[in-house]
Amino acid sequence: MIDLSDFDPLSKTYMSIASDKLEIIRQQVQYHLDHEALRHMDPAREEALREQVKASLVRENAVLVAHYYTAPAIQSLAEETGGCVSDSLEMARFGHDHPAQTLVVAGVKFMGETAKILTPEKRVLMPTLEATCSLDLGCPADEFSAFCDEHPERQVVVYANTSAAVKARADWVVTSSIALDVAEFLADQGQKIIWAPDRHLGDYVRRQTGADILIWDGACIVHEEFKARGIADLKRVYPDAAVLAHPESPASVLELADRVGSTTQIIRAAMEMENHQFIVATDQGIFYKLQQQAPDKEFIIAPTAGNGAACRSCANCPWMAMNDLEALAGVFERGDNEIFVEPQVGERAMVPLRRMLDFAAGMRLQVKGNA
Repeated sequence: MIDLSDFDPLSKTYMSIASDKLEIIRQQVQYHLDHEALRHMDPAREEALREQVKASLVRENAVLVAHYYTAPAIQSLAEETGGCVSDSLEMARFGHDHPAQTLVVAGVKFMGETAKILTPEKRVLMPTLEATCSLDLGCPADEFSAFCDEHPERQVVVYANTSAAVKARADWVVTSSIALDVAEFLADQGQKIIWAPDRHLGDYVRRQTGADILIWDGACIVHEEFKARGIADLKRVYPDAAVLAHPESPASVLELADRVGSTTQIIRAAMEMENHQFIVATDQGIFYKLQQQAPDKEFIIAPTAGNGAACRSCANCPWMAMNDLEALAGVFERGDNEIFVEPQVGERAMVPLRRMLDFAAGMRLQVKGNA
Protein backbone atom coordinates (compact mmCIF):
# COMPACT_ATOMS: atom_id res chain seq x y z
CA MET A 1 0.00 0.00 0.00
CA ILE A 2 1.11 3.60 -0.56
CA ASP A 3 2.42 5.55 2.42
CA LEU A 4 0.25 8.66 2.50
CA SER A 5 2.17 10.41 5.27
CA ASP A 6 3.95 12.74 2.86
CA PHE A 7 0.77 13.82 1.05
CA ASP A 8 -1.12 16.98 1.88
CA PRO A 9 -4.48 16.06 3.47
CA LEU A 10 -6.35 17.77 0.62
CA SER A 11 -4.62 15.69 -2.05
CA LYS A 12 -4.21 12.25 -0.51
CA THR A 13 -4.50 9.35 -2.89
CA TYR A 14 -7.74 7.42 -2.55
CA MET A 15 -6.87 3.83 -1.73
CA SER A 16 -9.20 2.07 -4.13
CA ILE A 17 -7.00 -0.82 -5.20
CA ALA A 18 -5.68 -3.43 -2.81
CA SER A 19 -1.95 -4.04 -3.11
CA ASP A 20 -2.57 -7.68 -4.03
CA LYS A 21 -4.42 -6.57 -7.19
CA LEU A 22 -1.48 -4.41 -8.23
CA GLU A 23 0.84 -7.32 -7.53
CA ILE A 24 -1.20 -9.55 -9.84
CA ILE A 25 -0.80 -6.99 -12.63
CA ARG A 26 2.97 -6.86 -12.03
CA GLN A 27 3.14 -10.66 -12.18
CA GLN A 28 1.38 -10.58 -15.55
CA VAL A 29 4.02 -8.16 -16.80
CA GLN A 30 6.86 -10.34 -15.54
CA TYR A 31 5.33 -13.37 -17.26
CA HIS A 32 5.32 -11.42 -20.50
CA LEU A 33 8.95 -10.38 -20.03
CA ASP A 34 10.01 -13.95 -19.28
CA HIS A 35 8.11 -15.67 -22.09
CA GLU A 36 7.12 -13.24 -24.84
CA ALA A 37 9.46 -10.29 -25.25
CA LEU A 38 12.21 -12.02 -27.21
CA ARG A 39 10.06 -13.72 -29.83
CA HIS A 40 11.34 -13.48 -33.39
CA MET A 41 9.52 -14.24 -36.61
CA ASP A 42 10.88 -15.76 -39.79
CA PRO A 43 11.25 -12.94 -42.38
CA ALA A 44 9.32 -14.85 -45.03
CA ARG A 45 6.46 -15.47 -42.62
CA GLU A 46 6.47 -11.82 -41.58
CA GLU A 47 6.26 -10.63 -45.18
CA ALA A 48 3.41 -13.05 -45.93
CA LEU A 49 1.45 -11.76 -42.96
CA ARG A 50 2.05 -8.14 -43.94
CA GLU A 51 0.70 -8.81 -47.43
CA GLN A 52 -2.30 -10.62 -45.95
CA VAL A 53 -3.09 -7.62 -43.75
CA LYS A 54 -2.76 -5.18 -46.64
CA ALA A 55 -5.12 -7.20 -48.84
CA SER A 56 -7.65 -7.58 -46.01
CA LEU A 57 -7.73 -3.85 -45.31
CA VAL A 58 -8.55 -3.13 -48.95
CA ARG A 59 -11.15 -5.90 -49.15
CA GLU A 60 -12.92 -4.77 -45.97
CA ASN A 61 -12.78 -1.01 -46.66
CA ALA A 62 -10.78 -0.64 -43.45
CA VAL A 63 -7.97 1.53 -42.14
CA LEU A 64 -5.33 0.61 -39.57
CA VAL A 65 -4.51 3.04 -36.77
CA ALA A 66 -1.66 2.17 -34.40
CA HIS A 67 -0.36 3.60 -31.16
CA TYR A 68 3.22 4.79 -30.68
CA TYR A 69 3.80 1.94 -28.23
CA THR A 70 3.04 -0.92 -30.62
CA ALA A 71 5.82 -2.85 -32.33
CA PRO A 72 7.70 -1.18 -35.22
CA ALA A 73 6.29 -3.77 -37.65
CA ILE A 74 2.74 -2.69 -36.75
CA GLN A 75 3.54 1.03 -36.93
CA SER A 76 5.22 0.74 -40.33
CA LEU A 77 2.30 -1.30 -41.65
CA ALA A 78 -0.16 1.40 -40.56
CA GLU A 79 1.88 4.02 -42.39
CA GLU A 80 2.28 1.92 -45.55
CA THR A 81 -1.48 1.31 -45.80
CA GLY A 82 -2.59 4.92 -45.39
CA GLY A 83 -3.41 4.69 -41.70
CA CYS A 84 -1.76 6.58 -38.89
CA VAL A 85 0.58 6.17 -35.95
CA SER A 86 -0.19 8.49 -33.05
CA ASP A 87 -1.52 8.83 -29.52
CA SER A 88 -4.91 7.36 -28.69
CA LEU A 89 -7.07 10.45 -29.13
CA GLU A 90 -5.51 11.30 -32.48
CA MET A 91 -6.02 7.66 -33.53
CA ALA A 92 -9.72 8.07 -32.80
CA ARG A 93 -9.97 11.43 -34.57
CA PHE A 94 -8.13 10.08 -37.61
CA GLY A 95 -10.58 7.19 -37.75
CA HIS A 96 -13.50 9.58 -37.42
CA ASP A 97 -12.34 11.66 -40.38
CA HIS A 98 -11.23 8.76 -42.60
CA PRO A 99 -13.79 7.49 -45.15
CA ALA A 100 -13.20 3.82 -44.27
CA GLN A 101 -16.19 2.12 -42.70
CA THR A 102 -14.09 -0.14 -40.48
CA LEU A 103 -11.35 0.95 -38.06
CA VAL A 104 -8.70 -1.53 -36.99
CA VAL A 105 -7.21 -0.21 -33.76
CA ALA A 106 -3.80 -1.57 -32.80
CA GLY A 107 -3.46 -0.54 -29.18
CA VAL A 108 -5.30 -1.33 -25.96
CA LYS A 109 -9.00 -1.64 -25.29
CA PHE A 110 -9.76 1.87 -24.05
CA MET A 111 -8.34 3.18 -27.34
CA GLY A 112 -10.82 1.11 -29.29
CA GLU A 113 -13.60 2.39 -27.06
CA THR A 114 -12.55 6.01 -27.61
CA ALA A 115 -12.63 5.42 -31.36
CA LYS A 116 -16.13 3.93 -31.06
CA ILE A 117 -17.35 6.85 -28.92
CA LEU A 118 -16.19 9.37 -31.52
CA THR A 119 -17.46 7.29 -34.45
CA PRO A 120 -20.37 5.12 -33.26
CA GLU A 121 -21.59 4.38 -36.78
CA LYS A 122 -18.36 2.62 -37.79
CA ARG A 123 -17.20 -0.90 -37.05
CA VAL A 124 -14.21 -0.91 -34.71
CA LEU A 125 -12.05 -4.03 -34.51
CA MET A 126 -8.93 -4.83 -32.51
CA PRO A 127 -6.38 -7.63 -32.94
CA THR A 128 -7.48 -8.82 -29.48
CA LEU A 129 -9.72 -7.44 -26.77
CA GLU A 130 -7.40 -8.98 -24.19
CA ALA A 131 -5.03 -6.06 -24.77
CA THR A 132 -5.93 -3.79 -21.89
CA CYS A 133 -4.17 -1.33 -19.56
CA SER A 134 -3.30 -1.26 -15.86
CA LEU A 135 -4.79 2.22 -15.61
CA ASP A 136 -8.09 0.97 -17.02
CA LEU A 137 -8.06 -2.19 -14.90
CA GLY A 138 -7.21 -0.18 -11.82
CA CYS A 139 -10.23 2.10 -12.10
CA PRO A 140 -13.43 0.00 -12.12
CA ALA A 141 -16.40 2.12 -13.09
CA ASP A 142 -18.63 1.10 -10.19
CA GLU A 143 -15.97 1.74 -7.53
CA PHE A 144 -14.97 5.01 -9.13
CA SER A 145 -18.54 6.22 -9.44
CA ALA A 146 -19.16 5.46 -5.76
CA PHE A 147 -16.06 7.43 -4.82
CA CYS A 148 -17.20 10.40 -6.91
CA ASP A 149 -20.58 10.27 -5.18
CA GLU A 150 -18.77 10.72 -1.85
CA HIS A 151 -17.28 14.00 -3.09
CA PRO A 152 -20.04 15.74 -5.08
CA GLU A 153 -18.42 19.16 -4.59
CA ARG A 154 -15.47 18.19 -6.81
CA GLN A 155 -15.10 18.29 -10.61
CA VAL A 156 -14.31 14.82 -11.92
CA VAL A 157 -11.32 14.84 -14.28
CA VAL A 158 -10.27 11.53 -15.82
CA TYR A 159 -7.32 10.68 -17.99
CA ALA A 160 -8.07 9.35 -21.47
CA ASN A 161 -6.58 6.00 -20.36
CA THR A 162 -9.90 4.87 -18.88
CA SER A 163 -12.93 2.86 -19.92
CA ALA A 164 -15.93 4.35 -21.67
CA ALA A 165 -17.95 3.86 -18.46
CA VAL A 166 -15.45 5.86 -16.39
CA LYS A 167 -15.40 8.62 -19.01
CA ALA A 168 -19.19 8.68 -18.84
CA ARG A 169 -18.99 9.45 -15.11
CA ALA A 170 -16.55 12.35 -15.61
CA ASP A 171 -16.95 16.09 -16.04
CA TRP A 172 -13.72 16.31 -18.05
CA VAL A 173 -11.58 13.91 -20.03
CA VAL A 174 -7.98 15.03 -20.47
CA THR A 175 -4.85 13.90 -22.24
CA SER A 176 -1.42 14.33 -20.69
CA SER A 177 -0.74 17.25 -23.02
CA ILE A 178 -3.73 19.29 -21.81
CA ALA A 179 -4.00 18.13 -18.19
CA LEU A 180 -2.08 21.11 -16.75
CA ASP A 181 -4.19 23.62 -18.67
CA VAL A 182 -7.48 22.10 -17.53
CA ALA A 183 -6.34 21.87 -13.90
CA GLU A 184 -5.18 25.50 -13.92
CA PHE A 185 -8.49 26.58 -15.47
CA LEU A 186 -10.51 24.74 -12.83
CA ALA A 187 -8.30 26.02 -10.01
CA ASP A 188 -8.79 29.59 -11.27
CA GLN A 189 -12.54 28.97 -11.10
CA GLY A 190 -12.21 27.91 -7.46
CA GLN A 191 -13.03 24.29 -8.30
CA LYS A 192 -11.71 21.27 -6.42
CA ILE A 193 -10.82 18.20 -8.47
CA ILE A 194 -11.05 14.43 -8.37
CA TRP A 195 -8.26 13.04 -10.56
CA ALA A 196 -8.19 9.50 -11.97
CA PRO A 197 -6.64 7.12 -12.51
CA ASP A 198 -2.84 7.71 -12.65
CA ARG A 199 -1.41 8.82 -9.31
CA HIS A 200 1.94 9.90 -10.76
CA LEU A 201 0.38 12.11 -13.43
CA GLY A 202 -2.14 13.42 -10.89
CA ASP A 203 0.63 14.28 -8.44
CA TYR A 204 2.60 16.00 -11.22
CA VAL A 205 -0.45 18.08 -12.16
CA ARG A 206 -1.07 18.94 -8.49
CA ARG A 207 2.53 20.04 -7.94
CA GLN A 208 2.69 22.07 -11.13
CA THR A 209 -0.64 23.85 -10.75
CA GLY A 210 -1.27 23.98 -7.01
CA ALA A 211 -4.81 22.75 -7.65
CA ASP A 212 -6.75 21.01 -4.87
CA ILE A 213 -6.75 17.45 -6.20
CA LEU A 214 -7.96 14.20 -4.66
CA ILE A 215 -6.05 11.46 -6.48
CA TRP A 216 -7.27 7.97 -7.33
CA ASP A 217 -4.74 5.17 -6.75
CA GLY A 218 -3.72 3.88 -10.17
CA ALA A 219 -0.50 3.57 -12.11
CA CYS A 220 0.94 2.51 -15.44
CA ILE A 221 2.95 -0.65 -14.75
CA VAL A 222 5.53 0.39 -17.36
CA HIS A 223 6.15 4.00 -16.33
CA GLU A 224 6.15 3.45 -12.59
CA GLU A 225 9.12 1.10 -12.94
CA PHE A 226 11.55 3.73 -14.22
CA LYS A 227 14.36 4.24 -11.71
CA ALA A 228 15.78 7.67 -10.88
CA ARG A 229 19.03 6.16 -9.65
CA GLY A 230 19.50 4.30 -12.92
CA ILE A 231 18.85 7.45 -14.93
CA ALA A 232 21.36 9.36 -12.79
CA ASP A 233 23.91 6.61 -13.45
CA LEU A 234 23.23 6.84 -17.20
CA LYS A 235 23.72 10.59 -17.08
CA ARG A 236 27.25 9.99 -15.81
CA VAL A 237 27.92 7.83 -18.87
CA TYR A 238 26.15 10.23 -21.25
CA PRO A 239 26.61 13.66 -19.62
CA ASP A 240 25.33 15.55 -22.66
CA ALA A 241 22.14 13.52 -22.99
CA ALA A 242 18.81 15.19 -22.25
CA VAL A 243 16.26 13.24 -20.26
CA LEU A 244 12.74 13.03 -21.74
CA ALA A 245 10.07 11.62 -19.43
CA HIS A 246 6.37 10.90 -19.60
CA PRO A 247 4.45 12.34 -16.61
CA GLU A 248 3.11 8.89 -15.73
CA SER A 249 6.61 8.27 -14.32
CA PRO A 250 7.40 8.65 -10.59
CA ALA A 251 8.20 12.12 -9.25
CA SER A 252 11.84 11.18 -8.61
CA VAL A 253 12.22 10.47 -12.35
CA LEU A 254 10.45 13.66 -13.42
CA GLU A 255 12.77 15.70 -11.22
CA LEU A 256 15.69 14.51 -13.39
CA ALA A 257 13.95 15.26 -16.68
CA ASP A 258 14.94 18.08 -19.02
CA ARG A 259 11.50 17.82 -20.61
CA VAL A 260 8.33 16.22 -19.24
CA GLY A 261 5.61 15.58 -21.78
CA SER A 262 3.16 13.35 -23.59
CA THR A 263 4.18 10.91 -26.29
CA THR A 264 3.73 13.54 -28.98
CA GLN A 265 5.52 16.17 -26.89
CA ILE A 266 8.46 13.80 -26.31
CA ILE A 267 8.83 13.28 -30.06
CA ARG A 268 8.60 17.03 -30.67
CA ALA A 269 11.19 17.73 -27.97
CA ALA A 270 13.65 15.29 -29.55
CA MET A 271 13.24 17.05 -32.88
CA GLU A 272 13.56 20.57 -31.49
CA MET A 273 16.21 20.28 -28.78
CA GLU A 274 19.86 20.74 -29.74
CA ASN A 275 21.03 17.66 -27.84
CA HIS A 276 22.20 14.71 -29.91
CA GLN A 277 21.61 12.10 -27.21
CA PHE A 278 18.42 11.47 -25.23
CA ILE A 279 17.54 9.21 -22.33
CA VAL A 280 13.86 8.37 -22.80
CA ALA A 281 11.56 7.36 -19.95
CA THR A 282 8.51 5.95 -21.69
CA ASP A 283 7.56 2.75 -23.52
CA GLN A 284 10.30 1.77 -25.96
CA GLY A 285 7.77 1.41 -28.78
CA ILE A 286 8.14 5.18 -29.23
CA PHE A 287 11.69 4.67 -30.52
CA TYR A 288 10.31 3.83 -33.98
CA LYS A 289 8.92 7.36 -34.36
CA LEU A 290 11.82 9.01 -32.55
CA GLN A 291 14.35 7.48 -34.92
CA GLN A 292 12.12 8.25 -37.89
CA GLN A 293 11.66 11.91 -36.96
CA ALA A 294 15.19 12.53 -35.66
CA PRO A 295 17.42 10.04 -37.54
CA ASP A 296 20.64 11.89 -36.69
CA LYS A 297 20.12 11.55 -32.94
CA GLU A 298 20.74 8.75 -30.45
CA PHE A 299 18.05 7.47 -28.08
CA ILE A 300 18.74 5.49 -24.94
CA ILE A 301 15.95 3.76 -23.06
CA ALA A 302 15.76 4.75 -19.41
CA PRO A 303 16.46 1.89 -16.98
CA THR A 304 13.71 0.12 -15.09
CA ALA A 305 15.69 -2.81 -13.73
CA GLY A 306 17.83 -3.04 -10.63
CA ASN A 307 21.09 -4.87 -10.06
CA GLY A 308 20.96 -8.47 -11.20
CA ALA A 309 17.89 -8.05 -13.35
CA ALA A 310 17.55 -9.91 -16.63
CA CYS A 311 17.23 -6.71 -18.65
CA ARG A 312 18.53 -3.20 -18.20
CA SER A 313 15.18 -1.79 -19.21
CA CYS A 314 11.93 -3.71 -19.60
CA ALA A 315 9.93 -0.67 -20.68
CA ASN A 316 7.50 -2.44 -22.95
CA CYS A 317 3.77 -2.77 -22.28
CA PRO A 318 2.79 -6.47 -22.40
CA TRP A 319 -0.71 -5.63 -23.59
CA MET A 320 0.57 -3.46 -26.45
CA ALA A 321 2.74 -6.42 -27.45
CA MET A 322 -0.41 -8.48 -28.04
CA ASN A 323 -0.89 -6.44 -31.23
CA ASP A 324 1.37 -8.69 -33.27
CA LEU A 325 1.21 -9.56 -36.96
CA GLU A 326 -0.39 -12.96 -36.31
CA ALA A 327 -3.28 -11.36 -34.44
CA LEU A 328 -3.61 -8.55 -36.94
CA ALA A 329 -3.73 -10.94 -39.89
CA GLY A 330 -6.75 -12.67 -38.40
CA VAL A 331 -8.57 -9.54 -37.29
CA PHE A 332 -11.44 -9.93 -39.78
CA GLU A 333 -11.93 -13.66 -39.23
CA ARG A 334 -12.43 -13.57 -35.48
CA GLY A 335 -15.86 -13.03 -33.98
CA ASP A 336 -14.80 -11.84 -30.56
CA ASN A 337 -12.77 -8.72 -31.26
CA GLU A 338 -15.26 -6.00 -32.12
CA ILE A 339 -15.62 -3.01 -29.82
CA PHE A 340 -19.11 -2.22 -28.59
CA VAL A 341 -20.08 0.74 -26.42
CA GLU A 342 -23.64 1.05 -25.17
CA PRO A 343 -25.20 4.08 -26.92
CA GLN A 344 -26.18 5.78 -23.65
CA VAL A 345 -22.68 5.28 -22.23
CA GLY A 346 -21.13 6.58 -25.42
CA GLU A 347 -23.34 9.66 -25.41
CA ARG A 348 -22.48 10.45 -21.78
CA ALA A 349 -18.76 9.84 -22.40
CA MET A 350 -18.86 12.18 -25.37
CA VAL A 351 -19.86 15.10 -23.10
CA PRO A 352 -16.53 15.37 -21.19
CA LEU A 353 -14.60 14.53 -24.35
CA ARG A 354 -16.34 17.36 -26.21
CA ARG A 355 -15.75 19.69 -23.26
CA MET A 356 -12.01 19.03 -23.54
CA LEU A 357 -11.97 19.50 -27.31
CA ASP A 358 -13.94 22.75 -27.08
CA PHE A 359 -11.64 23.99 -24.30
CA ALA A 360 -8.59 23.19 -26.41
CA ALA A 361 -10.07 24.95 -29.42
CA GLY A 362 -10.76 28.02 -27.33
CA MET A 363 -7.20 27.95 -25.99
CA ARG A 364 -5.85 27.02 -29.42
CA LEU A 365 -4.10 24.03 -27.90
CA GLN A 366 -2.98 20.81 -29.53
CA VAL A 367 -4.87 17.99 -27.81
CA LYS A 368 -2.47 15.16 -28.42
CA GLY A 369 -0.38 12.90 -26.35
CA ASN A 370 -2.32 10.62 -24.01
CA ALA A 371 -0.52 7.40 -23.62
